[in-house]
Amino acid sequence: MPSATKTFFVRAALCLLLFPLTAPLARLASAQSASPAVLPSPYADAQSNARKVATELIARGIPGLAIAVSVDGKLAFAEGFGYADLEQRVPARPTTKFRIGSISKPLTATALMQLVEQGKLDLDAPIQKYVPSSPDKGVRITPRLLAGHLAGIRHYQGDEFLISRHYDSVLDGLKIFENDPLVSPPGAAFHYSSYGFNLLSAAIESASGENFVSYMQNRVFLPLGLVDTLADQNRPLIEERSRFYSREKDGPFENAPYVDNSYKWAGGGFLSTAEDLVRFGTALLRPGFLKESSLRLLFTSQKTNSGEETGYGMGWGIRKSKSGQRIFEHAGGSVGGSCQLILYPDSRVVVAFVTNLGDAPWKIEDIEAIAEPFENKTR
Repeated sequence: MPSATKTFFVRAALCLLLFPLTAPLARLASAQSASPAVLPSPYADAQSNARKVATELIARGIPGLAIAVSVDGKLAFAEGFGYADLEQRVPARPTTKFRIGSISKPLTATALMQLVEQGKLDLDAPIQKYVPSSPDKGVRITPRLLAGHLAGIRHYQGDEFLISRHYDSVLDGLKIFENDPLVSPPGAAFHYSSYGFNLLSAAIESASGENFVSYMQNRVFLPLGLVDTLADQNRPLIEERSRFYSREKDGPFENAPYVDNSYKWAGGGFLSTAEDLVRFGTALLRPGFLKESSLRLLFTSQKTNSGEETGYGMGWGIRKSKSGQRIFEHAGGSVGGSCQLILYPDSRVVVAFVTNLGDAPWKIEDIEAIAEPFENKTR
């Protein structure tokens, strides 16, 4: 069976199995909304509110966006607004593939915990056990610290966010930062670092014996039913990939600069859709794909050596929403994309928001405002 046909049938089967109470229907409204979900009547007000917030966000100056919400494992809302491609007037849909930036980190952390469960990776081993080429800086850097941004690895500097060179391997990409000094001793302080996750991906390669991108595709994305999540590689033609935009303040939209994300798959190099992201979040709300012990590690704030909580577990931010609800979340920023994924573990609501504009004008409170009317219905 051709791969495109196989993907179609897999996606259709997943919609029936994972989201049985919905049936997305294609349409194009004045706000360029596409594929609204058919909801049970209790969610009608929440759906209307989601459209209102999305329309306001488009009006602030976002070319295209998509939103999906799931409740207790069922897709409760999925729509696109604006355009995936401004020049060709292609509407954004829930199945449009956007750059998800740092939401790549929770995906990578899931792969990490798989290998821990299999006994192939020790969270507290020195990183050199898995990446012998990683320079010994005279202190112990571990996968646990890397996954919690406590390892002291630096973040981007200068124009590194705009790298256009292609890197043939994960190890090749580590050369950007591996010889630089640590910004703090491991465990001493929280320092957000996408490069730390790049080093983590090299450990995943070593422990699994597989190429990192292949491992993610075959061991994480496909088993979870994330048929529209993949590495943002420039050369292949990728169905429904958005165009990417940038904008100076009050200026016109422009095509985003050309970048090659091969240097940072794990920290910020994947494409996904709003629907796939809520499917991913839902899979982590209870044991199944991962064990309860693994989920606790993902969703429990790590602490510095002095005992101060960081508000970050392993690939996930741990905090409370503006209304006081417990949430697990991660935002993502990339060249030509910004996004947010929020899990409400107590009500089992998941919301994903993706756009095709770097530094898009939105805040996490906007996404909470979409999610919480759905969340209120579960109380």
